[in-house]
Amino acid sequence: MHYGWLVLALAVLTTLGAIGLARFGYTMILPSMQAGLGLTNTEAGALATGNMVGYLALALVGGFLASHFSPKRVITIGLLAVGATMVLTGLSGRFATALLCRTLTGMGSGGSNVPMMGLLAAWFAAKRRGLASGLAVTGSSLGLIITGPLVPLILKASGEGGWRYSWFAIGGMVLCIALLVHLLLRDRPAEKGLEPIGAEAVLNGAEPTAKPAMPQGVGAWALVYKSGVVWHLSLIYALFGFSYIIYATFFAKYLHSEMGFSELEAGHLWQVVGWISIASSLLWGWLSDILGRKFPLAIVSAMQACAYLMFAVCATPVGLTISAVLFGLTAWSIPAIMASACGDQLGARMAPAALGFLTLFLGIGQAVGPSVAGRIADRAGSFSPAFLVAMAAALVAVVASLLLRDGLKKHTAR
Repeated sequence: MHYGWLVLALAVLTTLGAIGLARFGYTMILPSMQAGLGLTNTEAGALATGNMVGYLALALVGGFLASHFSPKRVITIGLLAVGATMVLTGLSGRFATALLCRTLTGMGSGGSNVPMMGLLAAWFAAKRRGLASGLAVTGSSLGLIITGPLVPLILKASGEGGWRYSWFAIGGMVLCIALLVHLLLRDRPAEKGLEPIGAEAVLNGAEPTAKPAMPQGVGAWALVYKSGVVWHLSLIYALFGFSYIIYATFFAKYLHSEMGFSELEAGHLWQVVGWISIASSLLWGWLSDILGRKFPLAIVSAMQACAYLMFAVCATPVGLTISAVLFGLTAWSIPAIMASACGDQLGARMAPAALGFLTLFLGIGQAVGPSVAGRIADRAGSFSPAFLVAMAAALVAVVASLLLRDGLKKHTAR
């Protein structure tokens, strides 16, 4: 078996720890944690915003560090920070302490997830990157699948302090993942005497001939910031971050406090999103390899807009379930497509830096979304208007995707 498949498995685990558990674990813990610390919706949103600000702070730096130093070292340190600060979140006694811990968790997530996604460009040739990235982001789905039933069970067994034990449990899982990454991850196929997976297709003429080598040093970094396509993708990524994080952060809170779902029922529906979203990353990553990155981005954004609309206006279990299914079908597709697009546009060497740059804008959207939604909910007395705002942002992303230049219709080999 090619060692690249083991690297891909580690990428799945890294995404599970840095995103699936560290970020989306908060979705299920939030109702109990909010009650335990006496938080308003605005403060609950601020905790999510703090996590995204931390992610934003390290996303760009993490990509550059991985390009200059060992991606393995950067990813391992990031995961250790994620696990440790999640445990510390469970020890928080007030809002300020929880905010600090959630911010530090976000920093660790950005410092581990972004370099890992960029590293896949070194292990997979262009025609395999979409599928590889799609598989990697299934780690987020696993986070939903794990926390959906696990957190309600811990809450039921532990009572009022259950939210603390939930943080301890999932934080410990991330620390175990960090150990595996440290032991098994490799930075380049050459360390194992291998070529990237799919490289044989290039040698046999199945893919277009690779373009000339890119400039080195400052000239190479400038390619990231001078690329019009990269800036255009950044806008789409920001809109995605703003809209999806509103839905994901307040999913369980909305179902529990406004729709009358129990914590276990909300957890089961969250688990359904997780199972369905596994197919989303595989499907859209594969389709983007065939159709290019442009039209899949538009289709996904349109489906998410419908999911947010239904969540806001459909008060029946059937309507809420359809919304969850629509979101699950597209949940992690855009990160997979973006990671592949970075490799297409700037090659394997600069893919981590390019993805870090895009993730800077994703982080901005994610940082703004929860605070805006929390304020809207406190003023309106409901999260429904916040979901409608998310829908509007997703519709703008549809238009922006359709306006991408023709050069993104087909991937280019590197």
